[in-house]
Amino acid sequence: MSAVGTTLVIGATGTTGRRVTARLIAEGHPVKAAGRSATPVEGAQAVRFDWNEPATWSEAVDGVDRAYLIPPVGSSDPAAVMLPFLREARAAGVHRAVLLSSSAIPAGGPAVGQVHQALPGLFDQWAVLRSSWFMQNFAGSTSHARSIRDEGAIMSASGEGRVGFIDAEDIAAVAVRALTDEQAPDTDLVLTGPQALSYADVAAIITEVTGRPVVHRQLTFEELRDRWAAEIPLEFATMLAGMDRAIAAGAEDRTSDTVERLTGRSPGTFRTFVEREVS
Repeated sequence: MSAVGTTLVIGATGTTGRRVTARLIAEGHPVKAAGRSATPVEGAQAVRFDWNEPATWSEAVDGVDRAYLIPPVGSSDPAAVMLPFLREARAAGVHRAVLLSSSAIPAGGPAVGQVHQALPGLFDQWAVLRSSWFMQNFAGSTSHARSIRDEGAIMSASGEGRVGFIDAEDIAAVAVRALTDEQAPDTDLVLTGPQALSYADVAAIITEVTGRPVVHRQLTFEELRDRWAAEIPLEFATMLAGMDRAIAAGAEDRTSDTVERLTGRSPGTFRTFVEREVS
């Protein structure tokens, strides 16, 4: 394997970013950990970075040759801020970029799909991680985790549709390979867990593992949109509720072999995730 330069990890304390950072450090690769508060990360150089503050960009890209890209949270038009940054990064010497996207959004599609489409023309080496829904959406302080704790229910507009939920640990494992292997994938990679599960399946597994009764409560598109709009911008809430409607129609009922193919091991199951992270 050729020598790996410094990797810029944007969102280095987030769900996938902190896992990518930890894995890179564990493998001995230099890391510049970027976030809005420049939170110190042992073994990495911390730097302040904000998509909406171009003055923070130049320090972030200085001295790095590859980057892990987390789009700005809650933005319905991430390309508006990401593309100017990516052009600056390329001019500064970044030659490989790995973008976290969604299995629901193809190249040229809405939101981050526009960034996906532009990536091959900007960088010599690249990958787009089109991840399915995170298992971590059911843990911590997320909306689903709160409704599980407070109401004993998971709310969705997904009907009986199934999703190949994926553990963020597996996303990070693939990201590190895409960032550090001698040759980047130079393609988009659909990432899923080993099983496609309905939200009723998810509720049943959480109930079995934790001993706490959890049910799936089906909402209409409008009910889910309005529920989320109480916490996030209406346009973004509408897009997310639309994704649930697509799940109901079968859009996410699939699994892929990408995790095993790139990492050499099978992706983690939802039950294993619940045992580890859901209390």
